Amino acid sequence: MSKRTPVKRTEQDDEEHPSEHTGDGEHPSDRGDSGSPTDEQPSDPGVETGAESVVAGLENAGVEYMFGVTGGAIMPVYDALYEHEQITHITMAHEQGAAHAADAYGIVSGRPGVCMATSGPGATNLVTGIADANMDSDPLVALTGQVPRDFVGNDAFQETDTIGVTKPVTKYNIFSDDETTVGDDIGTAWALANEGRQGPTLVDLPKDVTQAETDSQPAEPSTPDSYDPPTAAEDVMVAAAAETLAAAERPLVLAGGGVIKGEATEELKTVAREHEIPVVTTMPGTGAFPQTDPLSQGIAGMHGTGYANLAISNCDVMLAVGTRFDDRLTGDIATFAPDAEIIHIDIDPAEISKNVEADYPLVGDAGVVMKQLLRAMPGTPPAETWREQCQAWQEEYPLDYEAPEDEPLKPEYIVESFDEVTPDDTIVAAGVGQHQMWAWQYWTFTEPRTWVTSHGLGTMGYAVPAAVGAKLAAPDREVVAFDGDGSFLMTAQELTVAAREDLDITIVVLNNEAVGMVRQWQDGFYGGRHMASEYSWAPQFDKVAEAFGAKGLRAETYEGLDATIQEARGYDGPAVIDAVIDPTENVYPMVPSGGDNARFALNADQLEGL
Repeated sequence: MSKRTPVKRTEQDDEEHPSEHTGDGEHPSDRGDSGSPTDEQPSDPGVETGAESVVAGLENAGVEYMFGVTGGAIMPVYDALYEHEQITHITMAHEQGAAHAADAYGIVSGRPGVCMATSGPGATNLVTGIADANMDSDPLVALTGQVPRDFVGNDAFQETDTIGVTKPVTKYNIFSDDETTVGDDIGTAWALANEGRQGPTLVDLPKDVTQAETDSQPAEPSTPDSYDPPTAAEDVMVAAAAETLAAAERPLVLAGGGVIKGEATEELKTVAREHEIPVVTTMPGTGAFPQTDPLSQGIAGMHGTGYANLAISNCDVMLAVGTRFDDRLTGDIATFAPDAEIIHIDIDPAEISKNVEADYPLVGDAGVVMKQLLRAMPGTPPAETWREQCQAWQEEYPLDYEAPEDEPLKPEYIVESFDEVTPDDTIVAAGVGQHQMWAWQYWTFTEPRTWVTSHGLGTMGYAVPAAVGAKLAAPDREVVAFDGDGSFLMTAQELTVAAREDLDITIVVLNNEAVGMVRQWQDGFYGGRHMASEYSWAPQFDKVAEAFGAKGLRAETYEGLDATIQEARGYDGPAVIDAVIDPTENVYPMVPSGGDNARFALNADQLEGL
């Protein structure tokens, strides 16, 4: 048995990282002016307390779902939600799960997800999810309870300096100290999370502020007057970039997550198809360009395709859109696209020449700037020979694997088996580890906002709560989550949420009884010493799923696998497949950390030689 489906995959990189600057490839016109919702707003419900002003601010933003865990300091806001039917609160099992669910909701919907927790441990438990959103430029609003203002600084019960803790990992945060403006603070946080380079924001809510009386009705969400993310790039620089691109003999488009964040996938397809330029995607850019398109050159980076990495290493002009050139994409900067002139489009000027020097810096919204570039193109690159070479690399270095029927299940086969029977718009979530790479490599992505995972922070435990958030953002679409046994153990409790909310999602645990990626690195770089990476005992995850209220299934052989998949998909509610896979299977291709992308290993023997 060998690989079932044609080679076509996406990209690996970790890509847009929101700083305190602006967005990473998106423009407010794609999501509504001034960060305000485009839907008609409800009539004024009236405001009597700071907490009700908070809820009114959320309603003004058009928030439909919130993900959270209640507690003492945030209780006034929860009480204010009691009478409001516009917003549905999803009670999560853990605050980290709330942040990941809100993050996934934002990825799929394109609008900020909202999470909420109490002070102290509630707030600190959100931090991993906030940091994750920050690394990936995901739109997220976090609301945290805080002790009353008079107690701040006195080490009161469940007090934490939430503003200080989260400042490095938020685009914007604020200690909301006035009940007359607290609702406006919510609107500002929502608008800033949504506009420019998207990212997480946080509002810290002292309990005495939310309990205080006020009749101040918050305004519609808006960003501060001083906030002015760039839209169009300089015409002179665009013209120079267009001339260089049109003259290229080996042109390449590198599509990052900013293409998706900026709703610029149509502009990307137009640029590539009108001028016949091959396209490589990063991991966050997965789905920005259909992998079934003849111009798709696959996914790039440490575990990207060999043919994508060869295209990067041999191109003479690279049009990089909405990418931050992280180390998992580039490897050694000195060997990354060594002969290429770099045209870099990004909405955040801080990303230009931060890692890879840009010859043509084009600061602005991804869609707007690509339209500028299209208008300025004097012709199409003379690249027929280059396209033939790219196709030859695909044929020479396909993604492939062996799957003998008398050996344990191969994870790649399981991923492809799901891909074959699910709709093209299926949303694929993943935790972090080997299972994430297999899902990324062996699923064929053709649409944006269908790949939901943790890129930059690499957060294990992301998959289960992310599947919850993704399903609520797109209730009519199928959601399949791939997780590893180690990753699943970190947030399996969120299955209770999926069961309680009757969410029709399928979770596949690719179970090799190990923290597989660590074990793979120990084999490759630490002499095979498996310290703390293997489990001497692991639970039966199908039984765990049943205990949490989900349908539990088990797959151990190829015989009956298709039937198990169909049973899981056919179940009306959350289903978990405990798929026992070959414990020796590793992720290839692989470029060693900091290595040359053109020197990738296809197996363990080749890795030893690098």
